[in-house]
Amino acid sequence: MDDTSDIRTLPALRDAEATCRRCSLYRNATQAVPGEGPKHARIMLVGEQPGDQEDRQGHPFVGPAGRVLDRAIVDAGIDRKQVFVTNAVKHFKFEPRGKRRLHKRPNAGEVDACRWWLDRERAIVRPQVIVALGATAARGVLGRTVTISSVRGTVLDGAGDGRRVIVTIHPSYLLRLQDDESKEREYKGFVDDLRRCAKLLTS
Repeated sequence: MDDTSDIRTLPALRDAEATCRRCSLYRNATQAVPGEGPKHARIMLVGEQPGDQEDRQGHPFVGPAGRVLDRAIVDAGIDRKQVFVTNAVKHFKFEPRGKRRLHKRPNAGEVDACRWWLDRERAIVRPQVIVALGATAARGVLGRTVTISSVRGTVLDGAGDGRRVIVTIHPSYLLRLQDDESKEREYKGFVDDLRRCAKLLTS
């Protein structure tokens, strides 16, 4: 189980992730949700974890936050076909509330356990730039805790593998904002972060 040295393709990685028992989140989730995109994508976008829709459908970023992300990618001038999307944690962590399943943030141990899979994705895809969407994703990518405000706008070293890393907000944050002015301002900042990522591809 702990030897992934022979996993060199995304389909093989997907099959291995489906049997993951590295933490307890698999017990309540419908399924593991692997990353998706071209094998040699130039950009890797890493979110926190699958949401309710992602858990049911088995694909990353297919819910409301995913729609915001898709729009921002286009507005930033990035070719969606050049992007690999995944999450720091592959199983949905939630709290039952009646018939609803409310998102619950993964803890550090769960993020660190799942980093094993994220590292394999990085080794297979070999992106030029990684964008961590939110603080949980940043821990998964960097292997340490950072605050978004302290590193946003900075190009970081990708934990020793030479990948350049940008940390920004998670698109779900935009969905939680109440007033239009804040939404517009924060969305513009999010798109600007993605544009910075695109510029790194040509530098």
